Amino acid sequence: MMQSKGSNSKVSNMVFRTRISSLLISMFAIFASFYVAGRLWQDAQNRVYLIKELDRVTGLGQSAISVDDTLKIVACREQHKTLSALEMDLAIARQEGFTSKRSSDTSGAVSKRKPLVVIGVLTRFGRKNNRDAIRKAWMGSGETLKKMEKEKGVVSRFVIGRSADREDNLDRSIDDENRQTNDFIILDQVEAPGELPKKVKMFFALAADKWDADFYAKVNDDVYVNIDALGATLSSHLDKPRVYIGCMKSGQVFSEPSHKWYEPDWWKFGDKKSYFRHASGEMYVISGALAKFISINRSLLRTYAHDDVSAGSWFIGLDVKHVDEGKFCCSSWSTGAICSGV
Repeated sequence: MMQSKGSNSKVSNMVFRTRISSLLISMFAIFASFYVAGRLWQDAQNRVYLIKELDRVTGLGQSAISVDDTLKIVACREQHKTLSALEMDLAIARQEGFTSKRSSDTSGAVSKRKPLVVIGVLTRFGRKNNRDAIRKAWMGSGETLKKMEKEKGVVSRFVIGRSADREDNLDRSIDDENRQTNDFIILDQVEAPGELPKKVKMFFALAADKWDADFYAKVNDDVYVNIDALGATLSSHLDKPRVYIGCMKSGQVFSEPSHKWYEPDWWKFGDKKSYFRHASGEMYVISGALAKFISINRSLLRTYAHDDVSAGSWFIGLDVKHVDEGKFCCSSWSTGAICSGV
């Protein structure tokens, strides 16, 4: 009897425990169901709100699209607005001359004119007479220089480096001249004949950083430039995003160290020893996109013995339109010519 009672008691306890466990599991399942249902409801509400906001912004009615798709649509619309503004600028430039303008801001006010071209006149120490002749002939100075920038969109600056002996008489003479004329770009590199290719590279890089122009031109300080002819010619190439304009040539590569035009890397140009096609160094022009490319990659772009060959090498692997323009051949002055050497 006692053994039977003990067995019944154990069974009762087990049943009781089982019921408690089942009750706890049921309560846990109910709470879990409430939690999951609450989260789903909250997510549903968030999605409804997000879809309404997206519909309001994009104007797509009841279409439920992802956030990524919406951002792409907004970006495309912004690009379309920018493209439309650029097309209007180009149309105005063709109608009113060769100066392109910046887009109007959101308030409707027209911002500062965008330069058509930034001209870097490569000069050296002891060439003040050349610089003064250029100022009188075509570049101007003082108010004339500013007027050309405002009315024709042409920015012109002399480009020079520093003396190997910093702050000597050579540096001081340039600083004094610049204080009077304010028309120099003074590079933080040594001014020396062998450094000309690097000097040209730094000019394009710094000019692209400072001015957002359509074109950038390199000119020697013994070249006279017809500004009106230059502006008219460049205006006809505004539709080309990556353009390289000049008097194209492909000269001989000289491997003899004693030669005036010796090329230390002559062996890179093949057995025929001819340079690739490039613009003559007296004057050439590149578009804004190419100048920005030089600015971004200035530390990677190598230079050769000559600045014109170096510039041509930078564009070989790019999708660039090479324009062989006879008006940039500065050997003689003819009707419609852009430049003339003296």
